[in-house]
This record gives sequence, structure tokens and C-alpha cells, in this order.
Amino acid sequence: MSLITARGLSATLGGRRVLHGVDFEISKGEIVTIVGPNGSGKSTLLRCRIGAQEGGGQLTVKPGLRIGYVPQKLHIDTTLPLTVARFLALPKRPARGAIPEALAEAGAGELATRQMADLSGGQFQRVLLARALLNKPELLILDEATQGLDQPGSAAFYDLIAGLRDRMGCAVLMVSHELHVVMAASDRVICLNGHICCEGAPEHVASAPEYRALFGTGTQGALALYRHEHNHRHDETCDHTHEAAE
Repeated sequence: MSLITARGLSATLGGRRVLHGVDFEISKGEIVTIVGPNGSGKSTLLRCRIGAQEGGGQLTVKPGLRIGYVPQKLHIDTTLPLTVARFLALPKRPARGAIPEALAEAGAGELATRQMADLSGGQFQRVLLARALLNKPELLILDEATQGLDQPGSAAFYDLIAGLRDRMGCAVLMVSHELHVVMAASDRVICLNGHICCEGAPEHVASAPEYRALFGTGTQGALALYRHEHNHRHDETCDHTHEAAE
């Protein structure tokens, strides 16, 4: 079942064309990762998906689609006394029991009474994940959600995301610069540089000339941790008419 379908998506920021001719689809239960260099339009693509950024082209969204969003960063005034439970209850308190359940799903069940200002980077990201899980999303979107975490912390976070997908059946769409970790956690990878340069299963993208032109010849090692746990096949496509970076 397709949750979001885009055809010919384009976007402009500050008079500069950031995205053009992007065809994209994400289906129930799959983990899709968007990779690309800085300025390639990764975050813009996510913002178009959630309606925070206007764009051209055709965007079709499943009616009533529930989306959970984990931002790249969120600033909270450290002088403000705010517990985790109170933060998750803003701006509107969810149903009874929803907060403990979401915290438990995010691996942060013990943090409910902690002050937001006292959390470590990893704990803070798990709380943001819990917030995204409050409405039981069908699509979970993460915009470089592990920025600032060390490699073991990032790997643990992506393991958590994979477990959530398996338990909840939600699709996951994420942006990351941590190629070696995020490629291993993905069903499908989209290599973006203003347009889709290459798309497909992780091992296919890692060996594509377009991908290696952007990230270097050593990127084949990005899949050292890759373990494919599914029996179904992935559609693999690659645009071999590589365009220059914009």
C-alpha cells in the first residue's frame, strides 16, 4: 500500500532550485533512507512530504495518514523547569496511558520524571522519538535524528527504529549522513543531489557510479554492517546519466 507518492516534485528556496524532477514513493512497512551531500535537498524533500514546504509537481498522500516527525534538532530553554512527561503533554495532553507507552516504545520509560535540561543527547532524541510515536504513526519521518550522537549511539538508535517498524508496521523515511550505519538499516536507499541520482537496495546503490562520484570510491565499505533480513526482492533503478552537482 502506497502511503505517499510524488511525481515530478520540485522546490525552490531563496530563488535557488533545490529539487527538480523527483519521483518518489514509500509503502507501508518499508525503511527508506535519503542520502546526499550538503545542500542536496534532503531536508527540503522531507519538508515537502509533511506539508511544511511548498513545491511543484504532484504529491498524493493516503487520506488520513498519521505521520510522526523527529526533527534534526529542537531548542528548549534550559532555564525552564520542564519534565519529560510535561513536555510530551504539550500542547495538548494525549489519551491516558499514551505517554508511558510511547516512552517505553522509544526505550526511555525511566525518563518521565527527568528534567528535559538534564538529558544526554541520546536520551533527548529518544524523548523526541516518543513524542513522534504518541499518535501511533503510519509513517515515521526522521531528519538526521542522530546528529551529535557517537557511532554506537547512532547504531543503537537505528536498531530501535528497525524494531519499531517490525512491531508497529509503520513505514520509516529518514535522512542521514552516517552512511555506514543508515545504509545497513535500510530496505531502500535514495541518493539525492537536487534530483534522484540513484535508487535501490543498499548494496546496489553503494556500487553505483553516481553514488561513488558523490561519496568516493571507499563507500563500498559502507555496507560492512549490512544484513538483509527480508526474503522479498527490491526494485533497483539507477539513473546512469549522472548530472553535475547543483
